[in-house]
Amino acid sequence: MKVIALHRDEKELISQAAENNRHAQQQIYTKHSPKMLGICRQYIKDLHLAEDVMITAFMKVFGSLKNFEHKGSFEGWIRRIMVNECISYLRVQKKTGYLEDEFYVEDTHNNIESGLSVDDIQSLIDSLPDGYKMVFNLYCIEGYKHQEIAQMLGISEGTSKSQLSHARKMLQEQINKQKNYVNGTE
Repeated sequence: MKVIALHRDEKELISQAAENNRHAQQQIYTKHSPKMLGICRQYIKDLHLAEDVMITAFMKVFGSLKNFEHKGSFEGWIRRIMVNECISYLRVQKKTGYLEDEFYVEDTHNNIESGLSVDDIQSLIDSLPDGYKMVFNLYCIEGYKHQEIAQMLGISEGTSKSQLSHARKMLQEQINKQKNYVNGTE
């Protein structure tokens, strides 16, 4: 019974925010901004730039609230806008390059116990070339399929697969290098 009341409350909050009620918009921002900043940060290394992109995306969220149909998760809807805004930002900055490499190796997913912190893992992902990082995030973090990624980024499906394969290989090499360093074998 309480879940229905919460859903009704969220629906009412969204409706108020769509009518430019600043208090309702602030509540939505306060609730969702920490997670959305984390999403923007996955794509944009600089925290301040990621925050700027997030704020721009929230402006788009508030401008588009009347289009939200309450058919799926509101948070998922916001997340999609955030990801698209990050892609647009990087595209405008021309910071993302893709090697038109149709060759890729279907690798096995190595689930290794690396002992790395979340910050260490984010640093490793940040060190990837921008094209690799973008495809890695869209595929591994956001769960998009290669066909969707190709369409979003204006690349071929094979290039998407190749970028992911190269990203995984680079990350594995960096993790192995760190493991060797910790074990004193480097």
